[in-house]
Order: sequence, then structure tokens, then C-alpha cells
Amino acid sequence: MTATVTIKTHTTSSHPRPHILYTIEANLDGRLYTAQRRYSEFVALHGTSTISGLCAELKDPYNLPPKRLFSTTFLPSAWLDNTLIAERKAGLQEYLSDLLATPKYQDKPVVFEFLSAQTLERERDTKFDLEDALPSTLTRAKALSLTSNTLDSEISANAAMINATYYTYWATDRLPPESVDFSKFDIIFFAFVTPSSTFGIDWSWNGQAILRRLVTAAKNSGFGTRVVLAVGGWNGCYYFSEACSTAANRTKFANALMGAVNTFNLDGIDLDWEYPNSPGAGQPYRAADAANLLLLIQLLRAALGSCRILSAAVAHMPWLGSNGKPLTDVTAYASELTYINIMNYDVWGASANPGPNAPMGNLCGTSWQPQASAQAALDQWKKANFPGWKILLGLALYGYVSKSSKTVLTGSSMPTEGMLLLTKSEVTEFQESHPVFLNGAHANPPHAEGEGEEPVKTQATLTSWWGRQIPFYEIVKAGALVKRSDGNYGQAGGFTMGWDNCSNTPYLFKTSETTVVSYDDTWSLTDKAKFARSSGMAGCFTWSIDQDDGLTLTNAIRKGLGK
Repeated sequence: MTATVTIKTHTTSSHPRPHILYTIEANLDGRLYTAQRRYSEFVALHGTSTISGLCAELKDPYNLPPKRLFSTTFLPSAWLDNTLIAERKAGLQEYLSDLLATPKYQDKPVVFEFLSAQTLERERDTKFDLEDALPSTLTRAKALSLTSNTLDSEISANAAMINATYYTYWATDRLPPESVDFSKFDIIFFAFVTPSSTFGIDWSWNGQAILRRLVTAAKNSGFGTRVVLAVGGWNGCYYFSEACSTAANRTKFANALMGAVNTFNLDGIDLDWEYPNSPGAGQPYRAADAANLLLLIQLLRAALGSCRILSAAVAHMPWLGSNGKPLTDVTAYASELTYINIMNYDVWGASANPGPNAPMGNLCGTSWQPQASAQAALDQWKKANFPGWKILLGLALYGYVSKSSKTVLTGSSMPTEGMLLLTKSEVTEFQESHPVFLNGAHANPPHAEGEGEEPVKTQATLTSWWGRQIPFYEIVKAGALVKRSDGNYGQAGGFTMGWDNCSNTPYLFKTSETTVVSYDDTWSLTDKAKFARSSGMAGCFTWSIDQDDGLTLTNAIRKGLGK
């Protein structure tokens, strides 16, 4: 690889306290990269420290310019700001040049991430190191007070929100790995491998070849997208309980997973056990499942090291303990896992009385499943001591088609005045941001056909989808939704769009065809992403990338995340 790197300029930032950002310009085989990094981030890349949300274990032999906190603060006349910055520019440039000249390090994914302005772990509580500060902003007394207490010296700084997705092995016909726009995704979970009867892993048809293509495409993209192997899935958990039941089985299972990580140069493992101490899709289970899962997680973390991702796809409630009830303290799990991925979908499937597939909340207090929403899930996991900044919110890029003559969603209708489940101010605030008609359905709602646009006259039919999941793009393809000039979607093909204010999700109905579709669109997904961001979550993920209408829903999510 031909590589050049320069650090000629710098800038300063005032949050959370004045500090220096060094501007890196790199040319790797003709591809240009620009990033701004703090000194502490170079230290983390070097492998001698883990700070600023970076987690890299290069352990390279090259030299960084020295730390200067004490010489700067205790002898302020001995080291001026400009002198310090000039020294570091030269030293940091030399350090990166050495890395990129060495084959052992130049192809490391973490190096590409570092140069492509990707934060490597993006944890919400990333730490700011005092070595990043402008010396002139630290008095001797302030430096002494900060360095005397480790907690005080680590100043919290927000990291970028994560946008992740699942890529399935059956998605290749619609979306080959080489066609993925990796600039849109920080993490891609490859689904699935499954535990085998001998406690190794079984690959899906052509799964290894597809995964290899995905990893190669992600690496060649230069965007630093991390590829993580997902194990399990709804129909893939039959041997999970047995694979975790003894130390010998866990070791064999963990070794098989690590073999895949090393063979395919993966960035981690996602445990999609649906669900411990529960029959799921007809799997064997035992009371000790949750405890055994923790032992597997601890074993995998030791094997993966501190830098690779170890995540778990989870339900709205914490795992079931030996008593059959959700665990009340998952601190031990949280200390090992990078993220949990809350699967906030499949709350209500196809039914003669259809309800919301993926409710944002129980916004009217009338839900038949009040514990099954984005808001409830976040609260339930946080109450069990799983940090919000380690939680990814799952978003559905699909819906359900029901054979039904209903025109409102079941279990979510607006409450009567006598129910008093929301305060008047809460109702008013919500209605102002989401205009409603109290019956829940709009003849021509604010998210329907655009003003001044000619409605689509062709009749659409979705009867062949009765009782099934439907990808969002298929709703559009069938003509029941039409993309408007503003990038949002309106009703079409004889369908009427309704908006369920109590779950904050749209739906379509066509009474002449006894068809109702519950789904998510640009409006509801943006709102959920904004909720994740405002609630201090790590970000969002989608199931699944191939069900989008191009990148329309993905872009709406990114907008909500502030990306």
C-alpha cells in the first residue's frame, strides 16, 4: 500500500474544556482521508491506554511525542502552547507515517477507522484526558485538583451516535455485499450462524462466502464499518441452552465462535439467543440459562479482548432468571457487553384485530402490552442496571399485513376523558407535534399524499401478504405507498393512511379489501431515532438492511440520530 500522511494544522474545541484537535490528512492508494484527533486518541491507538472512547491494542513499537501535563502546569514558562503543539504535530505525523509504512499495522481496521474520522467504540461516557487541554487554560491549582482525583480528571464528552444494521445471508440477491453503502453504517451484524448439536457453529447456505465478501467490501470502502457475527436468531437457538450448560460445552462453543472471528477478521460477536429460560421457537431451555449465558459472555470477552464488540440481541425485558422472572440486576452482564440490541418489533403480528408492530411508547396509557415499547424497554433495562449508553434501539424496516376490516389499531385507541391516563399538558404537547383525529384514523392525514401532488390512481392489492411480514419496499412496490418529492411517503392505490398516536406509528387500511398494514415510515423512524439520541442511548440498529426502499428509511434514521 502506498501511503502518505501529514499533520500541518490544528484547531481547538471548547467542550468539555478547551482542548486541541490535530488535523490528519492521509492518502492511501489514492483514497483521501481527513480526521481530527486529540492527543489522547493517539495514545489509545498506540495501545498504551484506553481513553476517549477508543479501544485499540496495536501495541506498536513506535514513539509518540511525550506527555507534558506536569512540565506545563508546574513550570508554565517552560512550555508555551505553540511550542507544545508544534512538537506534537511533528511527533504524531512521524508516528502515523511509521504505522502506515509497516504491513503489520497498515491493514488493521482500527487504523482505517482512526484515519476516516470514525470513533472506534462511540461509547456515551467517553473520557477526556487532561493531556488534551490547552496548557494556558490550566492553572497550577486546577491541575493539582484534577490530577489528585482520577474521577475528577476524567471529563465526560459525548461521542457520535451509532447507526447499525443486520445484513442477512439471504439478502444477497436484492443487495449484494459490494452494493452496500458503508458510509451509512457504523456496525453491520451478519446474520446468522447457529449453535450446532456438537456445540460448534453451523453455517447457513453459502454463509461463509457471503460473509467473506461483506468483510472485504466493508474494509475496501474505507469507512471503518465494523462487521460483527450474529449467532442464533428466532429459528436458530435450538442448541443454545445445551451449548452453554457446562464449562466444556461453553469452551467448545466459544472456541468455534472465536475461530470464525479470527478466520474472517471480524470485529466481534452478537449473541442472539431468543430467549434464555424460554421456549422461543420451540427450543429446549433450563432454569440456569441466564446464569450460563453470563459465563459464556465472560468467556467470550476474555477471548475477544477489550476492543472487539460483544453484544446481545434482547427482548424488552431483561433475561429470565431461574425463578422465571426478569433479572433485577444485570450489572455483571453490562460490565462485559459492549451493547445490548433491544428488538423493539414483533410486538403485534398479523391479526384480525391488528396492532402496532413496533410502538415507540404507551403514549395514551391504553396499550394491551405496556411493557413492550421503545420507552418501556429502555426504562426496564436501566432499572436492572444496564447503562443507557450501551443500548442500541431496534427499528423495524418491515410491517405486518392483516386480513381485517378495522380502521384503527387494537389496544392503542385514544383514552376517554374519564380515564385520565395522561395529564392534559402531555396530551396537548403530543397532539401539537402529531396532529390527530381522536378516532386514530385520518381520511387524509398529515403524512398522506402531498399538497398539490396528483394522487396515484392505480389500485394496489396486498391480499397475497395476509398473515405475513412485509418489507417496507414491498409496500411501495405494490403501490400502497408512494414516495413524495419531500422524501416521505403518502397513501396510494386505494389505501388510506392512518396514524396511531398512541404508539406513534403509521398504518394503512383498505376496507374494500379487508386489509390493514402496520409498519414504520420516515416519520416514525425519525422520531424513534430522536428518542434514542435524547435518552442517552448508544444509537439504533435496523432489521434489516435489505428491506429499505433504497436508503430512504436509513437516511431518516440518521437524521434523527444527528448524523
